[in-house]
Amino acid sequence: MNQYGTMAQRHWARWLPERYAAIQDPGSFFSALGEETARLIADLSLELAGDDPPGEDYLVKVGRLNMARLQAEEIILPQRILLPPEPGADPDEDDQDPADRSEPPTPGHPGLPLAVDRSHPLWEQVNAEQEDLGRRR
Repeated sequence: MNQYGTMAQRHWARWLPERYAAIQDPGSFFSALGEETARLIADLSLELAGDDPPGEDYLVKVGRLNMARLQAEEIILPQRILLPPEPGADPDEDDQDPADRSEPPTPGHPGLPLAVDRSHPLWEQVNAEQEDLGRRR
């Protein structure tokens, strides 16, 4: 099971207990869900990253590709993995290992990256800063 399948299994067990209980074979289900999610994220990452600009240096490309992956995760994970909690899903937090705790996703959640695409007002500023860093090296 990949990272997305593991993330889904933990999240669903905590925040979607009725839905989780209805799954006949959790191992297979979450393995398949994780693989499908990874494919969706990879496909969307390529789309968000776009074509390589002429003269783009290696580190700028790595940053662009990483940002595209993070943006794709920000879009796909709430749709496929980090679904909203079921009504009444409020497990006792004292019974859990703190490392296993996952809060339901909320807009502006500090653990999620900020999506800045080409239509975002900060896009030009971020690109200018990256180009400036590239020239200094």
